[in-house]
Amino acid sequence: MTNLTQESKCYSSALKMLMRREHSKLELSQKLQAKGFDIVDVNSSISKLVQQNYQSDDRFSEGFILMRFNQGKGPVKIASELKMRGIDTFDLSIFDWFKLAKEIRQRKFGDASALDYKEMAKQKRFLQSRGFNLDQINQAF
Repeated sequence: MTNLTQESKCYSSALKMLMRREHSKLELSQKLQAKGFDIVDVNSSISKLVQQNYQSDDRFSEGFILMRFNQGKGPVKIASELKMRGIDTFDLSIFDWFKLAKEIRQRKFGDASALDYKEMAKQKRFLQSRGFNLDQINQAF
């Protein structure tokens, strides 16, 4: 099989992935390599997709942040997940994380104001597992 057909198969496979959902460059690269494509073909295909604006890490990160925010995830968790996907530059400042932490706590545990120490610690651990920082967690109470 010639290299040209391998490269076109790689490009086609990447395009199909992007038609289903946005992917970061790193995700695409890992998935294509897992399918057995050569790293040279993978890099060439991804470069072509970026040039054609079919793949965009900025677009991916915007959609990913919005999706995770709507799922009630905090900025610590979102930043960590983006870094695992090869995204180092992103803006989380447009969201009110304090308000979200409070909403998530109320949705999960109700509006009980008189909490004992054990219950408060449980709720704080929950918010921490969701990816909120200490300031956001303390403000939620």
